[in-house]
This record gives sequence, structure tokens and C-alpha cells, in this order.
Amino acid sequence: MIKHPALSLFTIVIIFMAVTISGCAGQKEVPQNDKTPVDKPYLKGVSLSPKSWEQADVMDFLERTKMTGEIVTWAGDWIELSREGGTGPEFLIYGASEYDYLPVVLVNIYSGDGSLNRPLDDSVKKTYKESIVSFAKKNKPAYIGMGIEINTLYERSPEDFDKFVSLFNDSYYAIKAVSPDTKIFTVFQLEKMKGIDKSLFAGPWNASNAQWELLEKFPQADMIAFTTYPGLRYKDPSEIPSDYYTEIRLHTEKPIAFTETGWFSEIDIAGWESGEQEQAEFVSAFFRLTESVDKEFVIWSFMYDQDIEEPFKSMGLIKSSDGKEKLSWDAWVRSNDI
Repeated sequence: MIKHPALSLFTIVIIFMAVTISGCAGQKEVPQNDKTPVDKPYLKGVSLSPKSWEQADVMDFLERTKMTGEIVTWAGDWIELSREGGTGPEFLIYGASEYDYLPVVLVNIYSGDGSLNRPLDDSVKKTYKESIVSFAKKNKPAYIGMGIEINTLYERSPEDFDKFVSLFNDSYYAIKAVSPDTKIFTVFQLEKMKGIDKSLFAGPWNASNAQWELLEKFPQADMIAFTTYPGLRYKDPSEIPSDYYTEIRLHTEKPIAFTETGWFSEIDIAGWESGEQEQAEFVSAFFRLTESVDKEFVIWSFMYDQDIEEPFKSMGLIKSSDGKEKLSWDAWVRSNDI
């Protein structure tokens, strides 16, 4: 799970104003999000990842989403759905009404180290459930994701994981009652599911550490989603095994989504050097390796490089330093034709 830079309330309010002004010429009212998936083999897109949260950079990002695919995702703390007045999910939905993308909200209950944002007691679970049901009732989203790389929580606390499973189940049926067409899923970290050693760039696969049995905890989920970063295990896209993604089909017949994927274009770790060419090659390799996988959608983690930790900071399709499109940009834009 990548920690995305947060939007301040002031930033969101300013952006709301800019988007509103841009739409005033047509005198459009902001509609409910009734956009439905288009008729394509799979959808694709990027996360909400502008160069910066300056107004001009956000508007540039929104314009470019017309080229990166049909979807924009927002991922963050579940509690954001219970707040009003300029939240990330609100901006995502509002922007979709003007820029015609499909908004996908992914909510989580823990931080990057696996510790809960707040205890999963009855009061917190009630707040989470009520907020996501209210969001679904108001917006009728095509997709909702509850839990991000949720197997990380399982590793840290099986007890908290079981509480999450209960929360997922209760929320699932409540969401369906108000928005029956919404597809509901949770997100796993694929490399961990396969039995990855916990340290990056080192250690062999260990099948005894595989976590595929966790899929059985979510029988009612409409689909299953994964984050996947094979560049943390393989030094070149050509090294990725041919069954790397088709293996998923041995464990579930549900439709699959990839809510995060990417490859770094530079890194300061000896022996793991990479460049724009390798990043672009991974785009092609990914779609080739997943050709026979029933994909709902695929999300490249960032449009622009982000100010975050290595190796994720150079996974954008565009350099933030100078705004130059990387080779991977063109590969991604034309990826439906690969």
C-alpha cells in the first residue's frame, strides 16, 4: 500500500471553485455519479496523483485523465466518508461530473505499518458502515473497495482481520440494499499472497507463507482486487514468469481488478537499476501476462512522480521535475491496443 499525499481542506475548496467555474459556461448542475462502465474488455486509469496540489497542476491532471483511461481512484482513511466539506472522495466524485471519468473510492482502516487508524470497536464499525452506505446511496458508484492490502492487517493481527471481515460482510449487504448495482471488493497485496519474503529486493518465494486461503473469507465479494509490484522481486520485466498473474485463477473464479501497479524508472539501490525503457517494457509485459485474466480494471499507481519513498517515487508516467512524459506514458495510453 502506498501512502498518498493528503489533500488539505483549503486545497480542495480552491479546486472545487476552479472546477465549478470551468463548468459554468455550460450551466451544468452537478449530477449524481450515474456513469457506468463502458463496453471494453477492461477499464484502466490512474490514482488521483497530480504533480502538486496547486490549482494549475490539478487542472492539468484532470485534463490528462482523458488520455490515461476511464477511471480515477482515491485511496484513504475510511473515516473521510463520514466528514463533510472538501474531502478527497467528494472531490473525486465532483471532478468526475466535469471530466467524465469513473470514480473509484478505496477506503482503508489501517496505516502503512499495519496498525489500525482507530480501534475496531462497535462504535467505530458503526461509523464506518453508516458512512459508506450513505456514500453509496448518494452516489450509486460502479465500484467500492473496502480494505487495501488487507492481508497486511492479517499478518499484524489476525484478530483485527477477523473484525474487518465482519465489517466487510455487514457493510456489503447494507450497500447492496441502497445501491444494488455497485460491485464491492476488498484488495490484497499479490506478492504477499504468493509468499513473498517481507524484505524487499531479497529472499526467495516461500510457498509455505502463501496467503491464498484468505480469499475464502470473502465469498460474497463481487470481485477480488490486488496491488502488484513485481519490480520489487525481479530486476527486469522479462524475468517475470509467464504464470505470474494467471496463477490467480487457481484460487478464484471471480473477476479481478488491479488497483495499483507500477515499475520504477530510477532507483538508488545497487543491482536494481532501472530506467524509462524498463518501465515502458513492464506496461507491455503486464498486459501480455494478464491477457487471459478476466480483468475488470487496471490502475497505474501514479500519473506524475510523487514525493514519497523509494522505490515508488519514480513510478509515475510523467516526471514531476520537468513535466516530461516518460516512455511509459505512451505505452500506457496505447495499452488497450497492445
